[in-house]
Amino acid sequence: MAKAPLATGKFLLIFLSWWAIWAFLQISLLVGFGLSFSAALTDSLVSNTLVALCCAFISNNMQYYLPKKERYWYILFISLGLSGIILLACKAILVPLLNDKAPSGGAAAFDYAAFFSKSWAVRYDIVFLQVGCMSILSVLWYSSEEEQENRQRRNDAERLSKEAELFKLRQQLAPHFLFNSLNSISALIGSQPEQARKMIQQLSDFLRNNLRKEEQQWVLLSEELQYLELYLDIEKVRFGHRLSTEVSCEAGCMACKLPPMLLQPIVENAIKFGLYDTTDSVCISIKARVEGSYVRIDVQNPFDPETSRPKKGTGFGLTSIQRRLYLLFARPDLLETKVENNLFTTTVKIPQQP
Repeated sequence: MAKAPLATGKFLLIFLSWWAIWAFLQISLLVGFGLSFSAALTDSLVSNTLVALCCAFISNNMQYYLPKKERYWYILFISLGLSGIILLACKAILVPLLNDKAPSGGAAAFDYAAFFSKSWAVRYDIVFLQVGCMSILSVLWYSSEEEQENRQRRNDAERLSKEAELFKLRQQLAPHFLFNSLNSISALIGSQPEQARKMIQQLSDFLRNNLRKEEQQWVLLSEELQYLELYLDIEKVRFGHRLSTEVSCEAGCMACKLPPMLLQPIVENAIKFGLYDTTDSVCISIKARVEGSYVRIDVQNPFDPETSRPKKGTGFGLTSIQRRLYLLFARPDLLETKVENNLFTTTVKIPQQP
């Protein structure tokens, strides 16, 4: 529930300042019309206290009932009714209290009842303006607070939805890689049991490391490369001497941050298009360097154009990476692929926080 405007220090200070200024002006006006200072002070304190209480009532209760746009005319009738009630209360209190009270010693008695009857229209207009202004300010205040709360709820819902989608994308990567690894282990059990046992141990280390990263939103490039090394060890067991890797990073790159498990699906895609359709040995190149406020990582693999058809965004891995980067940075241009001289290059750029 939104906080009442008079519960905030700045709004309360403005309200009290206005109340004090108008009370002083009203006393001056009443003295000018022939009331004694004490009678003018009493009139001003009583009438302005009733108005202040009414304004506080409006301010507090509009947090429980706020007229909608099509019912703003309610404000007019509320203000007119409350102004009339205040005026009747002022008359009931002030006339018995101040009628026939002499303005000063020895002077003729002042007919306050007649004075009040003559001034009721002006009093009503002034009270209506004060009550109406408070009603309008309260509606604007609570409407603004409600809009901020709605905006905050929408932002929270979008954030939770984005986090859920990011989590889903990350969770999809593990089974995707796990199925391939289990198939390779199954193939090695009969012919190379030692290699199969080694691969099971490496897969266990890889998955344990994967679990540790579930709660991390960002990791250092050095940590990501260590994680990638576990993955490549498993793949080297699968493909033997046919797979080799070349990793080079410029000075300062290791301290850069990126989302966890970002490189593994990119390298997996490079292995897929580099090794699956050929019996030759293949070298996967991974290069990292800093470009302005970005860290740029290029993953390059050779391919046979007669058997492979690499396309931009090919495969689940690159699609998931592009979606993750868009969710994190709201930019679709951070992942690029290109084909040149029988080399397929995937480039990813990660913005770095200053």
